[in-house]
This record gives sequence, structure tokens and C-alpha cells, in this order.
Amino acid sequence: MILGVIADDFTGGTDIASFLVKEGMSTIQLIGVPEASDPTPDADAVVISLKSRSCPKEEAIKDSVAAARYLKSQGCKNFFFKYCSTFDSTEEGNIGPVTEALMKELNTDFTIFSPALPVNGRELFNGYLFVKGLPLHESPMKSHPVNPMHDSNVMRLVEMQSSIKCGLVNDKTVKTGSKAILDAIAKLKDEGYNGAVIDAIDDADLYTQGEAFKDMILVTGGSGLGMGLAKALLTSSQDVKEAQNKGRPNYEKTIVLSGSCSAMTNAQVAKYKESAPSFVVNIEKCVISDEKTDEYANEVCKWAVENSKEKAPLIYATANPEALAKIQKEYGAKASSLAIENFFYKLSAKLKEAGFKKFIIAGGETSGQVTKALKVKGFYIGPTIAPGVPWVKAVNEDISLALKSGNFGEIDFFNQAQGKF
Repeated sequence: MILGVIADDFTGGTDIASFLVKEGMSTIQLIGVPEASDPTPDADAVVISLKSRSCPKEEAIKDSVAAARYLKSQGCKNFFFKYCSTFDSTEEGNIGPVTEALMKELNTDFTIFSPALPVNGRELFNGYLFVKGLPLHESPMKSHPVNPMHDSNVMRLVEMQSSIKCGLVNDKTVKTGSKAILDAIAKLKDEGYNGAVIDAIDDADLYTQGEAFKDMILVTGGSGLGMGLAKALLTSSQDVKEAQNKGRPNYEKTIVLSGSCSAMTNAQVAKYKESAPSFVVNIEKCVISDEKTDEYANEVCKWAVENSKEKAPLIYATANPEALAKIQKEYGAKASSLAIENFFYKLSAKLKEAGFKKFIIAGGETSGQVTKALKVKGFYIGPTIAPGVPWVKAVNEDISLALKSGNFGEIDFFNQAQGKF
């Protein structure tokens, strides 16, 4: 194993895995920390996907440290803590606290923060994070239902969440090259810093960072840095198609499930509804008793089977900010979110029984519930549909999945995912 990745959610894990494979690094994504008795993964990179983005920070720390210990037991020397390129977190965490815990576990006194993903419009300049030209706190992330972002300064966010003293390696230094980056880090260390935010405004910056950080025990960031690290860590050129082969999708019965309420997913759902059968989830029927939710899942599954003859049917709980605010006011933010997750869990298991073997899913929480319901232990990473979103195939089932983070993909993503790969 060349690289071990600890991802804070399912779609985030798939996101970085796709960039690793695109550079020719064979990659397996695992769901949760494997048991000691599980087979040893045979790949250049192993991505462990956790559900640690918005859970209590103590739980996030415990799971992340367990993942690091597993990777160490497999001989891993390079570790990557992967979070979203919009630095999704709160004033309390979980990015800062998890990073501190991993630094302690891996016995390292310095790490870097590089969330930029320019190909998806997430750029870092002077330590400030921008989303498609807007400062993070002015972008749609300001109204994120779970982790609303009200500050664009990543150094400030890190120090708000942790005791890490965080400096900056600016764009001018990055453009000078990997040696200049390492010299700047050495200077920050001398000044008492134990962390640094690294600017990046294009892919070339991420390749430069990969070269600079290839010998660093722990790095943290978005999936873009994974691309740079993969290129730097591979000792010989690898065949990308060969790396993707095990993850190529099957062409079985397909379903589209959407639980994300991001701006882009709202647009993608609206576009797909124009040409495909669609079913909007009734929130009230999900918040009632477990038994009634099960009945409702049966009803929706029956609808999916009846409408699967041509284009893949869409089942969605996606709502715009106004509708979402109304739902949260009526049922409570946490209760409504858990109810939707529980519904998708029950529905996915029934869809599998009904013969669906190809799942296109929008939303990190939804993706987590679906993979759990399908009893998927891990994935082979296949070809890319959109930046950060590959097709994947279960290691233990004949099931193919596309796990899309809320804001990823173009407006016609659900159609594009059903093309030939």
C-alpha cells in the first residue's frame, strides 16, 4: 500500500479515490474500518470512508484514529485525512479535532491543510477559500443545512476548531515550486507553527504540492491534492484503464436516488425530471413510526419497479432552501434528516430485492445509508463520470454505484451517469 486515506464521508471517499485512479493508482474504497479478519486489500491506495463529518467530535476522533491504526497495521507510511473542498465543519469541528488526534497517533508535529479543488471551482488564495468566484461565506454554503459556513479564512477556521497554530504558504510561493513550499514550511516551524494552509488556484499548484508533500507522514485536504500526491508517489507510470477495469459499471436495472438539498442537486433533479419518471418523498410518511415507514418504502419500491421500463426512475427528497426550512421548522432539522436517511436505508434494501443492481445516488448521508443497506463492504473504483464522481463496483456484490457529493457534477449529471463507460 502506497497511500492510506481516511475520508470523513462516503461520497468524499469516492471523490478522492477517483482522482487517485485517474493518475493510475489502483484503489479500493472500504466502508468503515475493516475487521482484523477481513482480507488484506490488494491495491496501491486504500480509502476508508467514515461517517465522521457531522457526528459528535468524540466519535469522529475515535473512528478516524481506528482507521489510522488499521492502515498502519497494513504497512502504510503515507496518510491523507480527506474532507470536503468547502471545508464543511462547525466552529467546534470536526476537521481540526480529527487532525490533531491523527497528528498525535502518527507522531508528527506538523501537517498541512489543502482543501482546494479548482476543477470544481474551489480555489484557495491568501488562505481564503472561494467557491466559483465567491468567498465561501457568500456562496450557497452559507445556508448549508448541517454545516453552514460563515467564514472563508481557512487558517481562522482551523484555529477556531483546534489548538493547531496555523500559518499560510501563499500562491506566490506555490508557483515558485516544491522546494519553495518546503522552505516556507521550515520557516513556519521555526516560528512555532504546527500547521499551514496551502494556496492553490489551478491543478498545476496541486501537482506542485504533491511533489512537496510526498514524504510527509500526514496531509489533510480535498480530493485535488490526492491527484498531486498520486502522481508524485507512483514510481512508474501506470495504465489508467487497467486501474479502472475492476470498477467498471454493470448494465443492469438502474435507479436514481437523491437526498441532497444542495443548489446543484436541486438543479440536477429538476433537469432529470423533464425526461424521466420521478417520485418525491413525502416527509410526513418518513417521520411516523418505523412500521409505517416500512410500508411506505414498499409502496415507493413498487412504483420504481413499475416505472423502470425505459429511463431509470428518480426518487428524491431534494428540496430548495425555502422548502427545506419549512420542513425543518415543522419536524425538526435532526428528526427530519434522520427520518429521510432511515427511509432511504429501507427503500434501498427493497430495491435490491426487486432486482435493481445499479444505483446513482446524490448526497453523502444518503450514499452512506444506501451502501449500508446494500451490505456493501467496499468498492473497486472505476471510470470517472464527472470530476470527483466515478463509477464504483462493490467488492462483495454484483452492484454498481455512482456516489455524488451534493454540489458535484453538471446539470445533466443523472443522464451522463447512464452513458457507456
